[in-house]
Amino acid sequence: MRFRPIASLSLAAAAVLLLAGCSGSSDQAQTPDASATPDAGACQTPFTGDVPAGLEVSGDFQGPVTVTRPDGFAPAGIQRSTLIEGTGAEVKPGDLVKANYTVIDASTGEVALDSLTSDPSGMDMIVNAQQIFGAAVSCVPIGSRTVSTFPAGTLGEGSPAYVLVADSISELPLRADGTEVAPVEGMPTVTFADNGAPTITVPSTPAPTETRIENLRQGGGDVVNPGDTVIVQYTGVLYDGGTVFDSSWDKGAPTQFATTGVVPGFKKALEGQTVGSQVVAVIPPADGYGDQAQGSIPAGSTLVFVVDILGVQHAAAAQ
Repeated sequence: MRFRPIASLSLAAAAVLLLAGCSGSSDQAQTPDASATPDAGACQTPFTGDVPAGLEVSGDFQGPVTVTRPDGFAPAGIQRSTLIEGTGAEVKPGDLVKANYTVIDASTGEVALDSLTSDPSGMDMIVNAQQIFGAAVSCVPIGSRTVSTFPAGTLGEGSPAYVLVADSISELPLRADGTEVAPVEGMPTVTFADNGAPTITVPSTPAPTETRIENLRQGGGDVVNPGDTVIVQYTGVLYDGGTVFDSSWDKGAPTQFATTGVVPGFKKALEGQTVGSQVVAVIPPADGYGDQAQGSIPAGSTLVFVVDILGVQHAAAAQ
């Protein structure tokens, strides 16, 4: 089965997507869009067989790697071999994992991308098997190391052949797992379904005129810095009436976006927080959409979000 999105995706574009997310200018700032999340589905990969003989990878699991190529190495197919068989659960599309990636130019041996330079403990990602990084870890157990090859031109017209080494380190939770924090009086109250999906009850008091942000859980993971890409679950409701206008929980999977690509109030709710945290934010129009309607959000609306911060990809990785 040939996955056309892989064939049409340049390595540079894939790296930006994985490592920095799709950031937007302030003129295009949005609340997140859960519909952009890859759908979870059957475990499939685009690979047609094992990598060519003679390709060798050395280095400890979760550490720097060295790739040795035979003379005249030129992979002819999208291929993958498992070098270390893990003992964890099988990675499936839609899973959240922490992994390391090293991409080598197959003709020169030069490192084109190494996630260890910015995320030494591993990079967080939503697995999408139709992208090269997700494909590299799909359908093998957590704890595995794979090596994949992509022939010249596969990742875009004129692209060289690449070798990708991936270590799938751990599976990440699909809901915030930080320490519970006592609710703050006057803020919306939140109850949770068994799977972690929130139900938000808005207070009868007038909406605040400034953005209010409080933690329901305090995580112990990496700090979200300005410009980072976050992986989140969230629900958004209107302060006036409590109507849900968007929810990743309703879509069935987390989503990801850069902190620079959302409205100012949502950005404030993310930056400075830690992975594993759960945040409730009340965002007045000045930090939301102002006097402009946005889909099912009326003009002049105060917004309420409950956000589970599940992972982060640091912006420095794209530099």
